[in-house]
Amino acid sequence: MKIPFVEPVICLSVFALTLNSPLTTQYVYRRIWEETGNYSIELESNTSECAKNKSSPIFAFQEEVQKKVSLFNLEMDISGLIPGLVSTFVFLSHSDHGGRKFPLILSSVGALANSAWLCLLSYFALPIQLLIASTFIGALFGNYTTFLGASFAYIVDQCKEKKQRTIRIAIIDFLFGVVSGLTGLSSGYFIRGLGFVWSFLIVTVALFVNLIYILLFLEDSMKESSSQNISVSWTETFKNLFHRTYMLFKNASVLIGYGSALGSVTFFSSFLGIWLFSYCMEDIHMAFIGTFTTMVGMAMTAFARTTLMMFLVRLPFLFTVMPLSVLRSMISKVVHSTEQGTMFACLAFLETLGGITAVSTFNGIYSATVAWCKGFVFLLSAVLLLIPAISLCVIKYVSRNAGSYVLLIQEESSEDTSDR
Repeated sequence: MKIPFVEPVICLSVFALTLNSPLTTQYVYRRIWEETGNYSIELESNTSECAKNKSSPIFAFQEEVQKKVSLFNLEMDISGLIPGLVSTFVFLSHSDHGGRKFPLILSSVGALANSAWLCLLSYFALPIQLLIASTFIGALFGNYTTFLGASFAYIVDQCKEKKQRTIRIAIIDFLFGVVSGLTGLSSGYFIRGLGFVWSFLIVTVALFVNLIYILLFLEDSMKESSSQNISVSWTETFKNLFHRTYMLFKNASVLIGYGSALGSVTFFSSFLGIWLFSYCMEDIHMAFIGTFTTMVGMAMTAFARTTLMMFLVRLPFLFTVMPLSVLRSMISKVVHSTEQGTMFACLAFLETLGGITAVSTFNGIYSATVAWCKGFVFLLSAVLLLIPAISLCVIKYVSRNAGSYVLLIQEESSEDTSDR
């Protein structure tokens, strides 16, 4: 029996992606720390990074490690850039005729292989440079943008009414935020309580189950199927994660989990923003609000110097996901149903190119500026966000004038007809 719902696939994939990202980052940081010097990592320390003595040798050592980690992440990002761009565009474009399951399967296989390799890498303590090779090979099968692009195209195939697309895509983004938030809260527990090997193994099992679901149970959206939503029971999962949340508040080494959880609130607030604003304003206005608040949040983050301020600056990011959902919906409304996969392929291509280029660039900028201005990258981000903000204003101005021009022509035409 085939199931025409992609929501479980998204939940499992987001869980694995959200857990795998901090695990990989922390593992690389741990390995580079151990290879750089003889200092021990203080897992039990609750001292804020902003409050540490900058004149101590350990502070200089930490900055050196941060620079090496940033450069290593830059190398990994570059290694997966080209194959990720090519595979994403090819696979999603092919899905318009070959079905949405094709890119879902390939990207899941690549993620599963990469996660299994991380298990072996951490268990046998193999050289971390092998991560660069695994990133390149995994990108040949697609990446997370391939998976998400195929998932959004799957949803669009099911959503026949154009008016429902904005809300439906916002719901998917909200689902993304809920799962990533709960997983982010538990990430500190995984790292501290289970270690890297078992944590990577859990990610591998989740991706394996995800692949089995896609292969054996998921129905291809190219066929006629119902567009009703599926209700997934997360009762036991919520109980376990709330228990882990309590343990995170009780124990040390949890700021990563707190930050991930607060970041996930943006998905919920963006969903509410779209739902409420859709009754009183156009899509382009919602996109501008999200872009502007994100720009303000970036500027404030650049000047945050305490742990409390780092959490408070999350407030301007309440609508930061809103432009993504709204713009996807706006573009899908002007594209034919047989070209949705190609359209999302182009979006995923741009997201991959922009995302990886931005991460790679900002890692290099951070390495060069961390010594004299740690917040420079955030200021630069705020300035760059002026580009989409101005672009939205121009689009609105042009569309308004074009509408007025068409109306004027219609009036003149009607007057000529009446005169005759």
